[in-house]
Amino acid sequence: MKQIPKLADHDHPLVQQTAKKLIASKNMPIDNLEKIFFYVRDTIKFGYPANIDLVKASETIKLGIGQCNTKTALFLALCKNAGIPARIHFSLIKKEIQKGLFKSIFYKLLPPLISHSWIEVKANEKWTRIDSYINDEAFYQAGKIELKNMGWDTGYSIANSSGKANSAFNTNEECFVQMDAVVDDHGIWDEPADYYATDKYRNRPNVIKLLLYRLIIKKVNKRVENLRTK
Repeated sequence: MKQIPKLADHDHPLVQQTAKKLIASKNMPIDNLEKIFFYVRDTIKFGYPANIDLVKASETIKLGIGQCNTKTALFLALCKNAGIPARIHFSLIKKEIQKGLFKSIFYKLLPPLISHSWIEVKANEKWTRIDSYINDEAFYQAGKIELKNMGWDTGYSIANSSGKANSAFNTNEECFVQMDAVVDDHGIWDEPADYYATDKYRNRPNVIKLLLYRLIIKKVNKRVENLRTK
């Protein structure tokens, strides 16, 4: 298999410049973490890049969009620049998380389980799981309305079977938007490319499926934008 370059490229000038704008040495670590959180959640809008997960953190900044795995790589890279202990936790997640965004035959073609990740940060002397940065706030709120209208508990990039989905930043109480759809544990990783090089990774399409994905992704991203601005 072709070697995958480092994706959480914290030493890239653009990532370093972005971190410098967000963090301040006079701030408490929790304040810098909060700034990183809101930058990744809201400045980087939810959307699907053409290269699926194989997107460097620096590229995500340029694109201005990302999904769970690419936003998490960026979150990790920014935390490294801020000196905040952070790691990535990979898992599998039900494809139902994509319901309403991918439709008809394209939804059916999705694998039943998809490789998924969230960030874990050490704050207040304990490790805290966070995935509430994945959906930007406008898209998250629109998705909640659509879930209610459809009578679903999972879809539109939200899993709410427990009724506790929450997009907030809170290191005292873990907040999640997708954790209810997680079904497996693939462990903790310091670099996403290392996980993607393993047999655990499920989001590796063949040539035909990649071409199909790239054909429809503009329509899916337009659907996301329409929901956001509805």
